[in-house]
Amino acid sequence: MSKLALKVTEIEALSPLVKRFRFEDPAGAPLPVFSGGAHITVEMPDGDTIRRNSYSLISDPHDGSGYEIAVRREDRGRGGSRYMHTRVNEGDAITVSSPANLFQLDLRARKHVLIAGGIGITPFLSQLRQLGIAQKPYELHYAARSRDEAAGLRLLPDAAHIHVHISDEGARMDLGAILDGQPLGTHVYTCGPEGLISAVADQAARLGWPKTAVHSEAFTAPPPGEPFEVVVKSSGRTVQVKADQSLLEALEAAQVEIDYSCRGGACGRCRTHVIACDGRILHNDHWLSEAERAEQKTIMPCMSRFKGARLELDL
Repeated sequence: MSKLALKVTEIEALSPLVKRFRFEDPAGAPLPVFSGGAHITVEMPDGDTIRRNSYSLISDPHDGSGYEIAVRREDRGRGGSRYMHTRVNEGDAITVSSPANLFQLDLRARKHVLIAGGIGITPFLSQLRQLGIAQKPYELHYAARSRDEAAGLRLLPDAAHIHVHISDEGARMDLGAILDGQPLGTHVYTCGPEGLISAVADQAARLGWPKTAVHSEAFTAPPPGEPFEVVVKSSGRTVQVKADQSLLEALEAAQVEIDYSCRGGACGRCRTHVIACDGRILHNDHWLSEAERAEQKTIMPCMSRFKGARLELDL
């Protein structure tokens, strides 16, 4: 994946837990434009470890003057968001990937219904700009527990087709009312907690929505677990994977070349063939089918772990 060496030009607190970061080319050169819903992966050198987190772009997809992201601080997370909040300052140099998009709008749709929960508002901010320029009909529903946590409120335009649902104010989201009666050819997009994504998918299925009209995105962190080791076929080298480290991160630290994009088990880019598996792969991705998981012949290193005597990968 190609990388861009940029400069942090602006940091803004959107809420007590969410900050907006803007990156620009140090020489003022234009950056590659992107489509609504795209993300970048930010590199964070933290001692001997390079943390890599993916964040949705919230800026105008057609504006190459800079990229903007919004990061929610998770103190119980793996350290990436805490690094962004406590160690990144205006003027710093930062390395990011070129934009990639796993959550594109289907512009053939008659209408677009966007449903966001919490920090899941981020990919929709660039999509709103794209839909506005293309003059496509849409409605956005944004749910949060409180206005203090609804960081996206400061970034949303004031429009009749944008609806905010604040639980503390008694304005809960009614998915049945939102999805029922939409015009034929409408597509729905969900980003937020897994519970919200599942609830939208279930409600759409009950109402007879075609699966091809239901889209979702969830950037999830790889879960911790017991340490394990993996053998790399090309070199015969054994790589140790720590309890709080993903297999992908361990391979990168060992300078084993491996492709990736989302780092959250949703895109399939890091899919790797398993040569030998004496034990059990603990699949945590959103990509492999149940049949593929049962075969134990494929692993997604960004999210999945292993428990057993030997795991050898075709790398």
